[in-house]
Amino acid sequence: MSRFLSRWLVLTIAAGVMVALLPGMEAVGEPPILGVAAFSLFLALINASIKPVVHLIALPISILSFGLFALILNWLFMELASWLAMSLFSVGVIIHGFLWAVLGSFIMAVVSGIVDAVIGE
Repeated sequence: MSRFLSRWLVLTIAAGVMVALLPGMEAVGEPPILGVAAFSLFLALINASIKPVVHLIALPISILSFGLFALILNWLFMELASWLAMSLFSVGVIIHGFLWAVLGSFIMAVVSGIVDAVIGE
């Protein structure tokens, strides 16, 4: 459980940086960190549960497309997390298009790696 909570914290920090840097990402909620935290919660749940299975099933397609299909999957997971947060808690992160999701995914990966290295997990 503590591993999940630390992963959620890391994703919340990374999503906060993503929302701050990208004009195509909009945090909804008062305060905005509440929307980012709700979005990150569902993203952490998706990453822990269905993402490994879907990536394993889609591995042949990802290999044939030289990894471009993985971008589509990451976009779908970010959209799903956004939809779940907005529909269940009425707060979250609005993603204004595929390109913003791809850039956001890249920023989240870089920031998550840095924060993981600092935390030491």
